[in-house]
Amino acid sequence: MILKRLATGPLEVNCYIVGCETTRKAAVIDPGGDVDRILALLDQEQLVLEWVINTHGHFDHIGGNRQLLAATEAELMIHSADAPLLERAGEHAAAFGLSAEASPPPTKTLADGDILQLGELKFRVMHTPGHSPGGICLHVGDALIVGDTLFAGSIGRTDLPGGDHQLLIEKIRQKLLVLPESTRVYPGHGPMTTIGQEKQHNPFLQ
Repeated sequence: MILKRLATGPLEVNCYIVGCETTRKAAVIDPGGDVDRILALLDQEQLVLEWVINTHGHFDHIGGNRQLLAATEAELMIHSADAPLLERAGEHAAAFGLSAEASPPPTKTLADGDILQLGELKFRVMHTPGHSPGGICLHVGDALIVGDTLFAGSIGRTDLPGGDHQLLIEKIRQKLLVLPESTRVYPGHGPMTTIGQEKQHNPFLQ
């Protein structure tokens, strides 16, 4: 598995490029912006973009959707509960004093338990609402891409519309902390961590 990270957009969202080494098929997860850099890295790794996946619909994670889809033949995927947020990116960004381009609608909506096959890679979709109603994590190999569900030493904020602190904690405990402690966690902002590290040291999960 190829896994590359780029900090993108005005809020430095971690955008992940995940590729199959055998087939060179790739997914881009949470393109926050800086699409030229994303395309350059795909080209450098000789990867063909098949999917753009948003872990949730907040404007900072979807800012590059439109440009990336226009430059490729990729499908766009998001959980059905967050699909309505895609067209409201500009409105959400304005609340933070920023601007963002609305995203095209998804070509496929995701649900908990979906298995997505990309070349020889299998992504398992885990619905983890709380930061947003349609927040998801993607489990592929020993990597877990978590969007704004979980961070190194923290959790996603729950004070935005559709947020639910108790639900977020419940889903992290039920779905993420049961994974092997060696599982590598790739969050939407900040450094990577592991399930074991967060079980032991994350103050929100004690």
